[in-house]
Amino acid sequence: MHVDSVPALADLEGRDLGATQWRELPQSQIDAFAQATGDHQWIHVDVERAASDSPFGGTIAHGYLTLALAPVLLPELIEVGGCRQVINAGIDRMRLKQPVPAGSRIRLAAQVKKVRLIKGHTAHVTLSLRFEIEGEKRPACIADAIYVYYGK
Repeated sequence: MHVDSVPALADLEGRDLGATQWRELPQSQIDAFAQATGDHQWIHVDVERAASDSPFGGTIAHGYLTLALAPVLLPELIEVGGCRQVINAGIDRMRLKQPVPAGSRIRLAAQVKKVRLIKGHTAHVTLSLRFEIEGEKRPACIADAIYVYYGK
């Protein structure tokens, strides 16, 4: 969805933005996240052990990796004209509902929950995010993400 300007975000309050394309979450990306964060728990990075000892039958993505895909996927759902910068201001009510097995395909669905316009062509926007796993009924992760959009 294209929005002409930062102030026009206010017109989207309560609107569903739809869902992104499906995106594979390969073991190589899970390993890279483990390397970047130092979280090398075997359930994420030890393929052989996870296959035999994990209740999930294999490795799973870090919950924070799933959430960290929001800035990558969100531009598929919304593009704001006249926006010079977007800042992640926080996360509310995050819940990890279901593990994401390595190699699964996920997508992001979002809804504009609240928009507060701030002086100077700035908008404080709360988005309800839902990370879905292909073929599963329950989402992997739900959260309210807060972004600040700065207009030109």
